[in-house]
Amino acid sequence: MVFSPFVRLSRFISRTDEGEGFRHVPANSPRRLASHGSARDHPAMRKAADDIIALYERHAEDYDRDRGRSLMERGWLAAFRKAASPDAPILDLGCGCGEPIARHLIEAGHALTGVDSSTTLVALCRKRFPSGDWRVADMRRLDLGRRFGGILAWDSFFHLTPADQRAMFAVFRDHAAPGAALMFTSGPSAGEVVGEYRGDPLYHASLDRTEYEGLLASHGFRVLRHLADDPSCGGHTVWLARFEN
Repeated sequence: MVFSPFVRLSRFISRTDEGEGFRHVPANSPRRLASHGSARDHPAMRKAADDIIALYERHAEDYDRDRGRSLMERGWLAAFRKAASPDAPILDLGCGCGEPIARHLIEAGHALTGVDSSTTLVALCRKRFPSGDWRVADMRRLDLGRRFGGILAWDSFFHLTPADQRAMFAVFRDHAAPGAALMFTSGPSAGEVVGEYRGDPLYHASLDRTEYEGLLASHGFRVLRHLADDPSCGGHTVWLARFEN
């Protein structure tokens, strides 16, 4: 697969809205890599994909400082809460430092379970929000044995390889209560790209719209809203769905 020219790194806004440490890499940079099939076919791409968990742990304190707090996601979070019900328990996959999204949901009255692979970031969440249930875990292998009224994977899911993204829909399904809302961010079209955070390669991937629609439907989710390159939310591509199976 060759990148379509409209797959832009600027549309993979990595877990931040204002962070100074994230660099958008020009198309002709050796750090921006087209993949023919998947990360496993390109050694540098594969290495970047495999390093995501370690990268966020290495830079956890930097990320906490860099992560914007303006809550440009507010409109989408309002739609998510409406779809989930005002008092639904929420599962936040890739919760990061808990700022600003987990804080917003907790202050709105939701019981929140946050999952992140970074021990340091989860420790920050536990210190800031002791009422939350914070877990150090890899979302790809998550099995909490309970279901939630809302599942959020905002600017975390798109760090997974295409194969891992496909497998995540079973994880979403297995943690979704009847009528649960699911919201995640992706790229605007299929591709893999490596950006940079504080000098380290930062991997992102996306499937195409048709495949996401098929995966959602086959796992019992109905799309409520989808918008690519939302200008009101920093160019994010967002999916909001409801579990109906």
